[in-house]
Order: sequence, then structure tokens, then C-alpha cells
Amino acid sequence: MSRVLGVLGGMGPAATLDFLGKLQALTPVERDEDHIRVIVDINPQIPDRNDPFARPGPVLAEMAGGLQGAGAQVLAIACDTAHVHADLISRASGLPLVDMIETASRAARDSGARRAGVLGARDAVRLYHEYIAAQGMGLVTLPRDDQARFMDLVGRIKAGDLGAAVREGMRQLAEVLVREGAEAVIAGCTEVPLVLDPGDVRAPLIDAGEELARRCVSVCLGLEPLPQGR
Repeated sequence: MSRVLGVLGGMGPAATLDFLGKLQALTPVERDEDHIRVIVDINPQIPDRNDPFARPGPVLAEMAGGLQGAGAQVLAIACDTAHVHADLISRASGLPLVDMIETASRAARDSGARRAGVLGARDAVRLYHEYIAAQGMGLVTLPRDDQARFMDLVGRIKAGDLGAAVREGMRQLAEVLVREGAEAVIAGCTEVPLVLDPGDVRAPLIDAGEELARRCVSVCLGLEPLPQGR
């Protein structure tokens, strides 16, 4: 019997649904009963993870406790930036966390890249710096103006704009990272894969949400051990 997965979502809702679709697609099944049981809290009212004056941590921790109370045995956070609060979330729930940042960083290493670029919010990029360094890799980041452009594009995606201009803008930012020496590009914000495909990038594109979904399947099916903490 598989372990029950709890998912903290809503950051934003479309990205959470994208993650759940990948989770379903990556689960090897022959019938409905072979799928993992998933308990999801899609809460768009979580305070802004990118606002330095907001306090999303306590809200996320409360949500995680609710998932544990509902029967979750393993936890995932469908948002890169929310991992800033991962320790608080884990303590509040008592659940092992499948860490998206760690998982995507390992996938970048496994691609053979020596330097990885990250398309992500500022705080998420800081986390990636730590984990990418732990994999013996260098980090490539966007220049300040391009980082501001990235955040503008993410805002447009969250507002429902998945059009050609947004897609081209995100492709151009990925190209900036490649030109700066990135040998792999991590989609380090769950909105990025909504507009950027692997064929758009001249380097391996690591979809952090997809890598998280793949590892959650493995952990919940008992194919790899439970995470032991950050």
C-alpha cells in the first residue's frame, strides 16, 4: 500500500494543477487503485512569498498540520519559493518533506551540467545556490534588470496570460542564462513550465515540479526511503 501524499498548493493554482497532472502521469498504474492517494490544500490566500513584509510561513505550517491530520504521511510543497519556510512546515506537521529544491538540483547534476542557471524568484534562487553548490556545481543567475523582467512575466502568468509574448519573453531569459554559461536551466518557479518547453532552450531544461512529482511517486511507492530532513 502506497504512502499518502499531502500537497501544499495554491501558489498559484494553475501551477499546482500542473504539478498534480505530472504526478498522475508519472505514476505507473494498471488501474485506478494503483494511483497514490493525494490530499491537497490549494490555498491562493497564502501571503505573498515574495513580499518581505508578508508572513506566509505560519499559514503554510498550519496547512501542513491540517494535511497531517487528514492522513498525509509524506509532504510536498508545489512552490519553489515557499521552501524558504520548509523547516517550519516540517516541524509543524511532523511529516517528511520531499524537497523540491534539493530534487531539482540533483537532477541538474545528473544532466552532466557543471553550471546550472535558475529561472526563479530571488529567495528561491538563494536556496538553489546552496543546494547547487552542495552538488559541486556553479550557479548562473539573471542580471538585475532581467530578474525584474522575470518577475513581471511570472505576474502575467499568474494572471492567466500564457500568450506568445510571455512565452517568448521567458525563452529569451532562458537564453540569457545559457549565454552566461549555464549548461542546464532549472525552471525554479512552478509558473515557468506553463510557458516554457524543453525545445525552447539550448540546454537541458530541468522542470523542478516534474522532478518533484517523479520523486514523490518514488517515495510514496516505497521505491526510495523517506527523506530524513533538510
